[in-house]
Amino acid sequence: MGMISKALEDRLIARAKAGDGEAIAGLIRSHQDALYAFILRMSQRPDVAEDVVQEAFVRVLKNIDRFDERFRFSTWLFTIARRLYVNSAQKRRPAYDSETVAASEGAFRTPIGVSSRFESLENARGIIDAALCGLSEQQREIILLFHQQNWPIVEIAVHLQMPEGTVKSHLHRARKRMRRLIESNSTMNRHVEEIFG
Repeated sequence: MGMISKALEDRLIARAKAGDGEAIAGLIRSHQDALYAFILRMSQRPDVAEDVVQEAFVRVLKNIDRFDERFRFSTWLFTIARRLYVNSAQKRRPAYDSETVAASEGAFRTPIGVSSRFESLENARGIIDAALCGLSEQQREIILLFHQQNWPIVEIAVHLQMPEGTVKSHLHRARKRMRRLIESNSTMNRHVEEIFG
């Protein structure tokens, strides 16, 4: 279903608050892919992403009557999911260690016979994922919200409860760090040359 207009979303929320199952399903369909992609990139673990997304929607549905229509539904949903992810990450070993980076770098290899276009896309994803692993949790979240979810700076600032200038500063530093990580890694550098060469 993908993202929907604010007007349609407001109608779905009103119906969902009244217990309309179809409206609830519509809200879930319109946000589940974006939320899953965001949590997957944060955690690098499909099992964690699935659990967090599922629990986030359970929490949202239990508390839908508390949602304030002055705000964007996605901001509320992502805030709930983020808290769940942080709680989940504190209970398990951090996924961002040298093994994860090495595993991400290993993702550059694709089976023989795969088209070069697909291989280039997979290489690009692998490069981005490996570079994201080198960021702090906060920098990674800001990069993903801005570039993957297309959130404006002002919305990220509200979501993270920090000044817009601080968000811009984190975004700038995160981009520089990702660039340095890619440039300092010979495997990543080789793949960047293959992709953009």
